Amino acid sequence: MKIVTPKPFTFKGGKKAVLLLHGFTGNTADVRMLGRYLNERGYTCHAPQYKGHGVPPEELVHTGPEDWWKDVDEGYHFLKEEGYDEIAVCGLSLGGVFSLKLGYTVPVKGIIPMCAPMYIKSEEVMYQGILEYAKNYKKAMEGKSADVIQEEMKEFKKTPMNTLKALQELIAEVRKNIDMIYSPTFVIQARHDHMINTDSANIIYDEVETDDKKLKWYEESGHVITLDKERDKVHQDVYQFLEGLDW
Repeated sequence: MKIVTPKPFTFKGGKKAVLLLHGFTGNTADVRMLGRYLNERGYTCHAPQYKGHGVPPEELVHTGPEDWWKDVDEGYHFLKEEGYDEIAVCGLSLGGVFSLKLGYTVPVKGIIPMCAPMYIKSEEVMYQGILEYAKNYKKAMEGKSADVIQEEMKEFKKTPMNTLKALQELIAEVRKNIDMIYSPTFVIQARHDHMINTDSANIIYDEVETDDKKLKWYEESGHVITLDKERDKVHQDVYQFLEGLDW
């Protein structure tokens, strides 16, 4: 049985808007529960889905950070065009990197990077992540047998992964510019995050220029913190931070 693929979503609420950004190889389902939680408390939430995500992995490797940044930028301007003047941004992993980039590119009310990398552990870790994503997609979304998946994975491994190099360059560029961030910032980091180097959280906290900043560690969570054991706490903390902003 094929599963319905995730799509962008917009939950309309009050005048305060939050742009929610998913991670690399992720999709809008990663931030959907958070979006619902905030929407039930009066916030308008919009989550774009990046090109090449939530679709067969063969499509993912032919897209890159420039495509995804375009989707993020369009998501921000979608909210602007809908009449929302004040927008906070909250992103998971790569989405957290993009939330920081928005912070020094366009006016934002507040920034919440969650498990956002400031440097990559290694290209190998990322490559394994893509292979894992490809395998899971073929099994869960396309319902293929183990034998078929094995054959298709052999072919998939021959694809050049230019995306990974571009991703590293994006992260380096954002890290170089985060001292231009003056918006209130709430850094969220899972203690058991094996996808990124967790020292990234300290780098973000130390280097953003705003005085209105905080860093919180979640001791029982892994990389996809929005779907992990402490997600309810994450929801509450994000809401509290947003409530404290000067809307």
